[in-house]
Amino acid sequence: MKVSRYSENSVTVYLGDDISEETNKKLVNLKKELEDQAHEGVTEIVISYTSLIVYFDVFKTSGEALEKVLGEIDLEALQGKPFEYRLVEIPVCYGGDYGPDLGRFEEDGLSPEDVIDMHSDTEYLVYMLGFMPGFPYLGGLDEKLFKARLDDPRTSIPAGSVGIGGKQTGMYPFTSPGGWNLLGRTPIPLFDEERDPQILYEAGDRIVFKSIDEAAYNKLEEQVASGEYEVNITMREAE
Repeated sequence: MKVSRYSENSVTVYLGDDISEETNKKLVNLKKELEDQAHEGVTEIVISYTSLIVYFDVFKTSGEALEKVLGEIDLEALQGKPFEYRLVEIPVCYGGDYGPDLGRFEEDGLSPEDVIDMHSDTEYLVYMLGFMPGFPYLGGLDEKLFKARLDDPRTSIPAGSVGIGGKQTGMYPFTSPGGWNLLGRTPIPLFDEERDPQILYEAGDRIVFKSIDEAAYNKLEEQVASGEYEVNITMREAE
């Protein structure tokens, strides 16, 4: 574990360069340990692929104090510590206007049906959130679905779009530009200011996509608008 000052109000912990489920688990356990210790002045802890950043209130604590705290944590002891994670089910309507790039995989010998079968009903690990609030970078994608980003990114991608960028899959919480290959779209708000929590998942959680047809999409959209729909979330324990 390497600790360094990121800014005047934050410190960063690096756990090497290996992007893996094991590293993610160490980071999640380290974050939970710091949250359990509840140090005064810590305002936010953010996980990335191989590091985490601890933000703090400079009037309540200091970088030196947090570096000392981090130096006293036994990472090896944390590694075997179990933790609970959320398995979040996201319904997706694949293809058509919702997934205009589904046909691009035919050049790789995969039919749209093949892509849907391979992409859905798989648990994807949330490595980190980034780019925009609620955008998950997900690991666990079948290598047959690896697809380079578009040469000419779109200027506007609808909120809820699900896509593949390189070796990862993810979702767009807001309408935005982007270059990922779009497979489908979910009617579920991925970020909602009025919801608690505003984001349904965090680093260490898992997401599974469930294929639905357009009729089901429209029905879910109506239920979401009326406040009747509840996302299916199951608590699991990591091994």
